[in-house]
Amino acid sequence: MSKIHAERERLSIDVLPEEHRQIKAFAAFRGETLREYVIKSIKERLNREAEGTELTILAGHLNLDPILKTLWDNEKDSAYDKL
Repeated sequence: MSKIHAERERLSIDVLPEEHRQIKAFAAFRGETLREYVIKSIKERLNREAEGTELTILAGHLNLDPILKTLWDNEKDSAYDKL
């Protein structure tokens, strides 16, 4: 077995026939295989959630770090809070 295959894990999911058709259609529309489309979609979702987690962690540290708190709570930027 090649090294590439040795480093992978198998993931198997059951989807409804209509979901399968829809995923396959979106993949074909983008010129991707079903596998490429699903992997790309999962990676995009993971990146979005990681960014959200990083923002949550940063916001949680605002009160602990006086410099961040000063930068976050300032009158010059308060106008943007109303947008």
